[in-house]
Amino acid sequence: MPRSSRRFPRVLAALALGVLCGTAVAGGRPDLVLTELQQPHRHYVKGELLVQFEPGVAEAAHAQALAQVGGRFVERVSGDLQRIKLPDGANLTEAIRTLHAAAGVDFAEPNWLYYADEVSDDPYYTSGQLWGMYGDSSPVKQNQYGSQAAEAWDKGHTDCGKTMVAVIDEGAQYKHPDLRRNFWVNPAEIPDNGIDDDGNGFVDDTRGWDFARDDKTTYDGPGDDHGTHVSGTIGARGGNTKGVAGMCWKLNIINVKFLGNRSGSTANAIKSIDYVTDLKTRHNLDLVAINASWGGGGYSQGLKKSIELAGKAGIVFVAAAGNNGGNNDTNPHYPSSYDSPSIISVAAIGSGGALASFSNYGVESVDLGAPGVAVYSTVPNETGTGYAAYSGTSMATPHVAGAIALYASSHPGVRKASELKDAILSTVVPTASLNGKTVTGGRLDASSF
Repeated sequence: MPRSSRRFPRVLAALALGVLCGTAVAGGRPDLVLTELQQPHRHYVKGELLVQFEPGVAEAAHAQALAQVGGRFVERVSGDLQRIKLPDGANLTEAIRTLHAAAGVDFAEPNWLYYADEVSDDPYYTSGQLWGMYGDSSPVKQNQYGSQAAEAWDKGHTDCGKTMVAVIDEGAQYKHPDLRRNFWVNPAEIPDNGIDDDGNGFVDDTRGWDFARDDKTTYDGPGDDHGTHVSGTIGARGGNTKGVAGMCWKLNIINVKFLGNRSGSTANAIKSIDYVTDLKTRHNLDLVAINASWGGGGYSQGLKKSIELAGKAGIVFVAAAGNNGGNNDTNPHYPSSYDSPSIISVAAIGSGGALASFSNYGVESVDLGAPGVAVYSTVPNETGTGYAAYSGTSMATPHVAGAIALYASSHPGVRKASELKDAILSTVVPTASLNGKTVTGGRLDASSF
């Protein structure tokens, strides 16, 4: 049964809650937003709201609506979605209720904060440490609970060609010796000439954009280890006698940074996704997936809309299920819990096949499991060896994003997000620890990709 069908009773319950609380639900989900504002684990940018105005509403009406809450326009995030600043000490709950009732306003919500959910001759592979890439019959090393990527490699499928994955995360060290040949460079942008050559609104974005600092520098030093680690699992260069190997030995990774000092806002997440979607359509890129190894904010209609627009452009949004050890069916984890057809939500399993103790789960809301415990990958090598083992659903997610690129590179006629998602979910291996814990009851299997 599809996720949307399974969730229908829960959606009705949420709608009923909105009615009982006297909250209108047309044009938004204030029932979810106001409920989650009361949850202590939901964090947001203090004194800010995101306000979506209805199309065609005059600027004068915008000003009238904001005046009702003393709001000040800060920036246009996407289309008619604006980020506003409230007066010091303003009550967010009352401001949201007031704006939702104002003429011309579609919805208002907090600017939620999200956090990082953290045959090869490559040494970490041959030593037995890179278990997440192994298969049950792969050469050199075997582990049935690995992604089975090594079995695809054994069949000669290591090169994902021009297929692309966007890593929306922290920055990534694109000059890392195991990564530098696999990061995308914008061919339509002349480096450092101070001109927006491709007309997308970003000057000199030759390697993506940093929305946390609003500049072209996507790597800001050793603190960008999470984004570098995620990137290595997707596309560290394999067969080069160095370090580790990613799901794809050759591909193009676009790095878009929005997590600064471990957190990032909804507004910057939306801008990051819209930026990637625009890059794909503007340059006709073969971009098939976004890796989103982060979460923690509350329900955002603005973020959901941005994800779904990316999905319509053929981009699968691969999201970490979260690291609270909880049931996402009853306590949603965003963005992985949005009921959107282009999202794949990923739980973490260990090398023995068990669901990781920290991993979130959900028979209605988490799609599958993938390696996420003691996963070796690339980290900034400015102060160390450049490789480390991390655990988290953050580490499971890039196995799936990389698998999408692996599949897409050998199936050039399959480019709808729904088709790519189905290819991943229809090939899982049934796994006891995931039975009754995920939608598919299984783990990633890239052996046939």
